[in-house]
Amino acid sequence: MTLNTLNLLGNLLITQEAAQQGGAMGILNMLLPFILIFGIFYFLVILPQRKQMKKHNEMLNQLKKGDTVMMSNGFQGRIAEVKDAELKVEICQNPKVVVTVQKTVVSSVVAKGTEE
Repeated sequence: MTLNTLNLLGNLLITQEAAQQGGAMGILNMLLPFILIFGIFYFLVILPQRKQMKKHNEMLNQLKKGDTVMMSNGFQGRIAEVKDAELKVEICQNPKVVVTVQKTVVSSVVAKGTEE
């Protein structure tokens, strides 16, 4: 066993003894590590994820005809038409190939275009 594992087991035993002796205070001491772990998890994982989702949704709402976009499947194309939840994207010019995709598959805007 490593030193960290032994320390963790020792802390667990001390916490269990305190819970048996202290009643409500023991429960608080037992829950405190879980509360701290959740707080750290929230600030390191959940909060940045929310910010990234908000930024992605703003980018999706600003899409317009003529923008060149990169999709999550690796295709790159120019937007031919914008609807509420989907886009018509031209992925080849000769011959002209237009596919309909959901807005959510757009991962980034490669180049801003001018609306024709």
